[in-house]
Amino acid sequence: MKKVLIIMILIILLVVACFIFLYSKERFNEITNESVLERKDDNMNDFTSKINLNINGNDFTVTLEDNETSRELVNRLPLSITMNELNGNEKYYYFDEDLPSNPVKVDIINKGDVMLYGDNCLVIFYDTFTTSYSYTKIGTIDNPDDLDMVGNNNVIVNITR
Repeated sequence: MKKVLIIMILIILLVVACFIFLYSKERFNEITNESVLERKDDNMNDFTSKINLNINGNDFTVTLEDNETSRELVNRLPLSITMNELNGNEKYYYFDEDLPSNPVKVDIINKGDVMLYGDNCLVIFYDTFTTSYSYTKIGTIDNPDDLDMVGNNNVIVNITR
C-alpha cells in the first residue's frame, strides 16, 4: 500500500512538473516573441526620414522614401562624393557596392527627385521631364526650386543625416 501511495504521489508530481515545464516554455516563447517584435519596432523608429545634401556649399533637405534603398543609403552616411553632369538635367554617382533596389517605370521625373538607377547609380534630378527609364525612388528634395544653382558642371555633394 505504501508503494502504491508513493508511486501515485510520484506520478502526480511528474504530471505537475510536466504542466509547469510546458507552461513556462510557452510563456518563455511569448516573452521572447514580444521582445523580438519590440526590437523590430524600435529599429523601425530609427529610420531617418530626412537627410541633408550640401551641393557645392548650398544646403538642401531630402525627405526620404521609407524603403530598403533609402535605409541602406542612410547606413552609408556621411558621404562626400563628386557627382557628374548628364543631359543638362541630372547629376549622377556610381557606388562601388550595390544598394537594394526595386526599380519601377516612373514616366515623369520631377525636379528634386533623388533616385537609384540600376543597383548602384545615385541620381539627383534638377529638371522635370518624361522618361521611359526605371528607377528606385530614394526621396525628394524639399526645396527643388533652389536646384537651379547646380549648373551644368560636376558638383561635390556632401550627404549627412
